[in-house]
Order: sequence, then structure tokens, then C-alpha cells
Amino acid sequence: QPQLVDSGGGVVQSGGSLRLSCTARGFTLRWYAVGWFRQALGKEPEASLAIIRADNSTHYADSLKGRFIISRDNAKNTVYLQMNSLKPEDTAVYYCAATRGSSIMTQSGYEYWGQGTQVTVSS
Repeated sequence: QPQLVDSGGGVVQSGGSLRLSCTARGFTLRWYAVGWFRQALGKEPEASLAIIRADNSTHYADSLKGRFIISRDNAKNTVYLQMNSLKPEDTAVYYCAATRGSSIMTQSGYEYWGQGTQVTVSS
């Protein structure tokens, strides 16, 4: 059964870095657009933070201001989200999602979802 497994979350101090991983099982991730989303406790889910398309072009939310970098390793069937200069407001559960469709800017366009990984940034 196809699934996504996201991992790499943890507790980090403000200004620190984390790298999240999104690994596909049962399908080949290189043919999919992959997006990262997040939801903070008690808040609505945010629009896509970072997207990497099947042609490896990328899109980032303006609010990230170059702090996050999305990449993929096809040999490992994995997409990464490198998060730098983390701030307390980055604290949330982070989810990766994959789609072969064209509606990649909203959550409803994605077919497969990871289970989420908690990122906590302490001040």
C-alpha cells in the first residue's frame, strides 16, 4: 500500500536547524510533486511552505524568506526540507504530501500524506 513517512522533527533552540525527511513506500516519488505543510496547535493549517515539482523546480512561501530549502534524492525515494534559523513561531506539526496532479498549492490537491512530525523551537 502506498504511503509517505515523514520524520526528522524534534526540539531545537531558536536559531537552530533541522532537516525533515519524507520517504515514499510503495511508489516512486520522483514522478510526484511534493509539498510540505504545517499546522500549529490551535491554528488552521498553513498553505504550502515549500513545493518541489517532478521537474525539480521549487516554490516557497514568501514568509519563509529563504530560511527553508526543499530538495529530493531520487535514489533514496525521499524529499527533504532543510529548515534554518528556526524561530519559536515555526513550532508546529509538519506534514509532507505528494501528488501527480496540477493543483499543488492547496492541500486538497494532494493524494498521499505523511503522518506528521513535530517540530518545537524553544526561545
